[in-house]
Amino acid sequence: MAVLVALGAFLMTLAGGWTAQRVTDRRHLVLGLAGGLMLGVVGLDLLPEALEAAGTEVFGVPAALLLFVAGFLLAHLVERLLAVRQAAHGAEEHDGRAPEVGLTAAAAMVGHSAMDGVAIGAAFQVGGGMGAAVALAVIAHDFADGFNTYTITSLYGNARRRAVAMLVADAAAPVVGAASTMFVTIPAQLLGGYLGFFGGALLYLAAAEILPEAHHEHPARSTVLCTVAGVAFIWLVVGLAA
Repeated sequence: MAVLVALGAFLMTLAGGWTAQRVTDRRHLVLGLAGGLMLGVVGLDLLPEALEAAGTEVFGVPAALLLFVAGFLLAHLVERLLAVRQAAHGAEEHDGRAPEVGLTAAAAMVGHSAMDGVAIGAAFQVGGGMGAAVALAVIAHDFADGFNTYTITSLYGNARRRAVAMLVADAAAPVVGAASTMFVTIPAQLLGGYLGFFGGALLYLAAAEILPEAHHEHPARSTVLCTVAGVAFIWLVVGLAA
């Protein structure tokens, strides 16, 4: 059952990537929506789950929050190091961005999608009702994952075939993750730490790259509305799954 549900996530992820690909003439709206979806996923989905799952504190601070900050800082450092390395070697960048950053971010999205599949499998082990609730949340926000994976990869100057390849990998990841729960169980604290770390990296990309780029050439009210709509969509998904 978990694998069959994960196939729905596979299709929804492809649908999100297809949508991002088809609206290139409204790029600022795509980026505004992507930024809102990423912000919503981090603040309303990933971070609350991470805090609940990780549990422990380190010197008075929840471990999930420390890893959240670490993920944010690591994303910043990786981007800067890759940009400096490319500049030193005279390599071409896309609007000052290193393509490797886009691939790294997309790879992190693939890892997150695999964890989505694991979450589906684990929930169905608890019970059918729990599995259905988690599946609803995962399938709905996998549209955002596919949308963001394609957008992030292409935004950093990667060729379309690379963006499509990362999109397909992101779509397949939940199926692989769900299937893995038949053989492996991930401790809750480890999963919570991962979600916190990934949330920090994703927030950096949304706040430092995606949203500024959305308003760079088209500082329109419609772009802000798309960002708000993205956050509201994730809030609706989280609320329905609660």
